Amino acid sequence: MIRAGARVGLFEKGLMRKKTQRTYIGGQAVIQGVMMRSKSGMATVVRDDNGETQIEAKRITPPEKRKKWLRFPFVRGVVSFVSSLVLGMRSLLRSSEVAVADDEEPSKFTKWMAEHWKISVGEIVTTIATVLGVALAVVLFLFLPNYFAALNSDAAPAVGGANSIWYNLIEGGFRFVIFLLYILFTLLFASLRETYRYHGAEHKTINCYEYGDELTVENVKKASRLHDRCGTTFIFLVLVISIFVFALANWLLGLTGMTGIGWLDFLISFLVKIALLPVVAAISYEILRLLSKTDSVLVLPLKAPGYLLQMLTTQDRDDGMSECAILAFRKAKEMDDDPASPEKTFATETKLSSLLDMMKKSFAQKDIDGSDAEWIVSLELNIPRSALGEERIVTRRECRNILDKFEQRLTGRPLWYVYGDAEFYGYTFKVDERVLIPRPETEILVRQAVASLKDGDSMLDLCTGSGAVAVAVACEAAKDRNVTVTATDISEGALEVARENARLNKANVTFVKADLFDGVRGRFNLITANPPYVQSAEIASLPKDVRDFEPHLALDGGVDGLDFYRRIAEKINRYIVRGGMCILECGEGQAQEIIRIFRTVARCDFAMVVRDLAGVERVVKIGF
Repeated sequence: MIRAGARVGLFEKGLMRKKTQRTYIGGQAVIQGVMMRSKSGMATVVRDDNGETQIEAKRITPPEKRKKWLRFPFVRGVVSFVSSLVLGMRSLLRSSEVAVADDEEPSKFTKWMAEHWKISVGEIVTTIATVLGVALAVVLFLFLPNYFAALNSDAAPAVGGANSIWYNLIEGGFRFVIFLLYILFTLLFASLRETYRYHGAEHKTINCYEYGDELTVENVKKASRLHDRCGTTFIFLVLVISIFVFALANWLLGLTGMTGIGWLDFLISFLVKIALLPVVAAISYEILRLLSKTDSVLVLPLKAPGYLLQMLTTQDRDDGMSECAILAFRKAKEMDDDPASPEKTFATETKLSSLLDMMKKSFAQKDIDGSDAEWIVSLELNIPRSALGEERIVTRRECRNILDKFEQRLTGRPLWYVYGDAEFYGYTFKVDERVLIPRPETEILVRQAVASLKDGDSMLDLCTGSGAVAVAVACEAAKDRNVTVTATDISEGALEVARENARLNKANVTFVKADLFDGVRGRFNLITANPPYVQSAEIASLPKDVRDFEPHLALDGGVDGLDFYRRIAEKINRYIVRGGMCILECGEGQAQEIIRIFRTVARCDFAMVVRDLAGVERVVKIGF
């Protein structure tokens, strides 16, 4: 009896470990990386020429999900074979773009193809390479064995004729020898040996998961590099099954009087074998599927030939290869487990339209406004958003910069925190998690404040945050008036940002750390404020980028959102001159209650409301 963990013949430790769970995730090695494919997506992880790890994740809809009849036994084998071939070739070529890419500007031809034909050279190369790959396989494993067997037609009578099983065994032998020589030939090249090492990392990672072990580099290292569902084993099964299927076909052709040796007969036989490839693939797939469902020692002899071939096509790997395989596996599984898991793309030369489509699709899955994708691309490429409809090639360096901002925004972090600044009233303001991002509607407050200030007036801005209101008013008023501006905030972090913004915009503003009026001296002609006005219970329902990143101190206005307005009303008469004005921003539906508070508590002389472009009562002007 063979115990778990023991050596099995020529095979390594870990092969006979009991698998506690099965996974449908499979993969393949690519250039300097690993591709893993799940039911809903495929993830490819590649180390680029800088040694950095890049990941590309694409959602896929297998044909069998669209049409139920494609799930039937034998039919599904053909579908799986074709799908794996296409997706595998695509991943292989995409990985080559990352592993050996350069930062040169795209050629004139590349740009012309993108602009006029809406296609990239990479897409053309992928299509051609796929066709050539299939053609090479047909020549190597169908034409040549058939041809070699025909050359030895003299031996046909000795083995029962060209249509006998023995003659077809000879042909199958040629096919297997060519396959084995092909593998040995590839081992002569260092780059392909490197790919086989990634192949080993792929197998070890899948085995590690099926053992029930945590996916760590150390655990993956101990797992077997041989796996039941390997493509190498599948090809071996194809070689074996083809002998019997082709023998049956030749026998049936023999009933028509065809010998299979003459050139016409040879051609007909060759075309029939091409036509029967789906049948061979379907039978091989079902056998592989059955063998992979059990770890019984009884079926080991059936698995052994495939394992022996895998000893050639999988090699020992380094920890970096395991990291690539683990990351690819986790991302592929994540795309099944989480329908909102975003797609990713390599930082390589690509079409602008493709990049934008991917970004918008990923943002939509995270409930992020798609316009943010347009902002990122326009800012990084330094082109207007109106020009984004014009097709062009995005270079690798440009793509890397775009994806860096994209990944940050994808976490939910607000776009202007990602960039570190925001435009407000024609000025640029530094912003980060210490302050609210200035909103366009607040420009109404600034406009009303500038209009109310006269030469020699003084202004106090409460809850200044980033200093956007105070700095913008100071800059605008300084164009034709002499005014003094003071701003307060309870947050030292916010004041640090505000002081930096005043310096950058050359605004003369005095900043005071204070809880509203506390610590403030003197009276002012104008008092402004954009205080916290969100109801406490509504904080949790705010958009993720506001709720999770912007400071709650600047958002929470108490139970009804009006706490700060009450506090301002209680003390404002001590700090405003006779004939002065208070201008306050407020939330939707709050204006009339704010007016009532100031009439009741502060005994103001008058009050009026200014609406924003959406018709919302946004600003309250109060006279004293």
